[in-house]
Amino acid sequence: MDILKIILTSLFSVVSLFIITKVMGHKQMAQLDFFDYITGITIGSIAAELATELEQPWKPFIAMVIYGAVSVIISLVINKFPKSRKYLNGTPTIIMDNGKISRKNMKKAKMDLSEFMVLCRNAGYFNLEDIQTAVFEYNGTLTILPVSTKRPVTPNDMQMMPQQDYIYTEVIMDGRILEGNLKKIGLDTVWLSRELEKQGYRSAKEIYLGLCDKENKLSLFVSD
Repeated sequence: MDILKIILTSLFSVVSLFIITKVMGHKQMAQLDFFDYITGITIGSIAAELATELEQPWKPFIAMVIYGAVSVIISLVINKFPKSRKYLNGTPTIIMDNGKISRKNMKKAKMDLSEFMVLCRNAGYFNLEDIQTAVFEYNGTLTILPVSTKRPVTPNDMQMMPQQDYIYTEVIMDGRILEGNLKKIGLDTVWLSRELEKQGYRSAKEIYLGLCDKENKLSLFVSD
């Protein structure tokens, strides 16, 4: 009976965690602010406790709901009152500007020179002279504005007018035809079969990934 209870409470824990995180919204690790990070760890810890709580599983469940609700409420407050963001999440800090590194702001951000150099290299800047301004964001990332003569050349610089790129639509994944995606872009399996045949394939099962652009150009990728 205990094993059955553990299985049921574990499933209940997984479902509860899934629903609460869905309500809280999706964020990548680099996008998490301090409160989101702490809340995520705490909810995960409570979910683990819920999985093995056989006598009163409703107690950790209520705690999970409260933490999730507080996180959602804070997000709503920040969206409705943007000025509250600096008190709840903090503010960006200028670490380097116009060739000068701010010792004061480095201390404020609790960052040393080694950490700053690592963040610069992660952003692709190995020479600090290429950096005009470096801003340490409240989510722990470093945003860099390069010196104008060091930034990549853009089409505007060369007075070029390239065509706008658009998102590709997946029409085949792991050998399966995604008919719903085909319908969204006004195509069907008959068109897909004809295009596969043109490129020398007999069936979608031979394709690992198939992408279609706005011009109905089909790009096919096979696995090794």
